[in-house]
Amino acid sequence: MCNILKVRWTINPRTAPQPWIACSGCGCLKPFKSSGKIRLNANGKKLDAWLVYRCTDCDKTWNRTLFERQTIRDLNPLVLEAMQGNDREWIRAREFDLDAVRRKAQRIDEFADADVQKEVLDEPESWTMLEIDLVATLPISARLDRLLASEFGISRSRLQALHEGAKLKIHPDRADAIRRRVKDGSRIVVDLSNETDRHFIWKAATSGTEAG
Repeated sequence: MCNILKVRWTINPRTAPQPWIACSGCGCLKPFKSSGKIRLNANGKKLDAWLVYRCTDCDKTWNRTLFERQTIRDLNPLVLEAMQGNDREWIRAREFDLDAVRRKAQRIDEFADADVQKEVLDEPESWTMLEIDLVATLPISARLDRLLASEFGISRSRLQALHEGAKLKIHPDRADAIRRRVKDGSRIVVDLSNETDRHFIWKAATSGTEAG
């Protein structure tokens, strides 16, 4: 008989990374926040595109280059439509492109706040094991131990004890995986057969679920 309660957690970060740029208004390095707006400039058959940021102190703008002198006919029509319409999901993907942002900034502030959508995939009547599939829609700076402890409603020291006692396993297994950033595609398996508050953890792990 299957004894595994299977859940999917979809993690959606709330706050985009904020690059630190030399602000002409403040006269020093300041964090800049994305405005969520794309600026386009057409020059004949060529197109330039920028993502507009604003200084968090003085509101001075900074245009982060997405591309320059791109031939319009070579652009994916869906990408062009997304930029022209300031498509929120397309822009969010650019905001969270850490490699691209790092090339333009001397420093980046990242944020661990996120919404976690929980969906029960399989719930046997007499389960003792909890399996969580993690889906990270965008890169997130939150550490796995902090996320699990927060969502389970238990201390990180207890979470660490479960891990050290082989009651909590992470797949794929890597050195210090529990202290690393949350990774898309990770699977967490927790043996709760001897935990007296198993029902409490079940409620925390599945609260806010949506029908699959």
